[in-house]
Amino acid sequence: MTTRPAKKASREDWHPADIKAALHKRGITLAGIAKAYGLRDSTSLSSCFVRSYPANEKRIADALGVHPKEIWPSRYYENGEPKPRGFRAVQCNAASRVVNGNLALAA
Repeated sequence: MTTRPAKKASREDWHPADIKAALHKRGITLAGIAKAYGLRDSTSLSSCFVRSYPANEKRIADALGVHPKEIWPSRYYENGEPKPRGFRAVQCNAASRVVNGNLALAA
């Protein structure tokens, strides 16, 4: 029987199935989280698996006992602040490219 090595800590976002499995191991469901926060159903919670929604990311992360940046590192800065998303991200990137009339690299 072959054994698989332990999962390495990576800077990739968790797979949605891994998030659901972690919740399941704790006996928590998305519907249960939604009910605890007074949401009508778990649809908005599951939508954060495919797009950024910081409020629901925090709800899921709180249920797992971790910071949202541990689950979705691509959506958060190292200090834990959410990265701009949507139109704001476009504005922020465009503003950071032109500094004092010179083209600068976006960070």
